[in-house]
Amino acid sequence: MEYRQASADFDRFILEARDLAALQTTNQAYTMVQAVLRTFRRRIEISDALLFANALPPVLRAIFIDEWDLEEPIVPFSGRVAMTREVQAFRGDHNVSPDTAIADVAAALRRNVDEAVLDRVLARLPQGAVDFWRA
Repeated sequence: MEYRQASADFDRFILEARDLAALQTTNQAYTMVQAVLRTFRRRIEISDALLFANALPPVLRAIFIDEWDLEEPIVPFSGRVAMTREVQAFRGDHNVSPDTAIADVAAALRRNVDEAVLDRVLARLPQGAVDFWRA
């Protein structure tokens, strides 16, 4: 059933992310979501990333693992402003993510997953993961 509903669930999520971030299009929202997921992914080990991915709906799971460079070094969690600048730097001119991008994606995500499962997974991840996904 999870896969049968995947497209409809993703459509609902991306519209919420778009609206929360006050973006004009779902393409803009997609770039923001992709940037937020990659910014988070850069900060956790592969085993932790797989735990996190399992808490995501199918389409977000696919976006999270897409084009993963397994040789990329892990970077530490930093302040929200620095990580937001990283989000905004993704795809340069094609990215209009607002300063609230991480919180906006976190809020949309929390509305579209089992929050208890997400919170249990985040509690197992390195320090900084819980704060990253705070809406």
